[in-house]
Amino acid sequence: MDIRTVGNPIVRAGGRWLHRVNQRHPWSHNDRFHGWILRRLPGRQRGAGRLPGRRRRALDVGCGTGLLLSRLRGRFDEVLGVDADAAMASVAAERFARDPSVTVRHARFEEVDGTFDAVTMVAVLHHLPLEAALRRAAGLLAPGGRLLVVGLARADSLTDLAWDVPSSLLNPLVGLVKHPQPVRNPVDDGGPPMPVRDPAETFAEISRTARAVLPGARVRRRLFFRYTLEWTRPR
Repeated sequence: MDIRTVGNPIVRAGGRWLHRVNQRHPWSHNDRFHGWILRRLPGRQRGAGRLPGRRRRALDVGCGTGLLLSRLRGRFDEVLGVDADAAMASVAAERFARDPSVTVRHARFEEVDGTFDAVTMVAVLHHLPLEAALRRAAGLLAPGGRLLVVGLARADSLTDLAWDVPSSLLNPLVGLVKHPQPVRNPVDDGGPPMPVRDPAETFAEISRTARAVLPGARVRRRLFFRYTLEWTRPR
């Protein structure tokens, strides 16, 4: 059940109004979760799964123009960003051309090799084969390393709708706080367009697959049409 496709004319009219407000007060749902990732990086956490010493290597899958890379650098000795979109990878590579601690590659996830203390994915997993990508991520992690995913799921149940409705209503309020001055005309920042794909799997399917492939994985619904997945590779 997708709130965007509800046939009721009142709901559809409300949806169009929300869309107009959101366009005038835009904000990034994905960037909002960067703080969640940074708070869960391995190596400085208490309890099970703590890595000894410093954080060595991190991999950001689907790095885009490199915003999360800029927040991961300095927290690891080396940071690798990969993106299957050549234009995105080019922008990110230029951004970090003078930083030897950050490497950006135009590559598919399955082409990456090596060992990492953290693997991050933000709005990327639904672009990949779910089970294969989770197994690949697990295989790249060092013992005690951590997989951190912020993802999108297909709405398909009343429970999904119960999360989408408050997210839809809260979205313009957050936009007003973060971007109080309305944008009257769309601004082209000159950057490449972000690759977009609707998610195929529901939250229930993602959760079930993750827990089968990654025993002990924590998968949680979040507001603003996202879920989070956290898993630490056993030692």
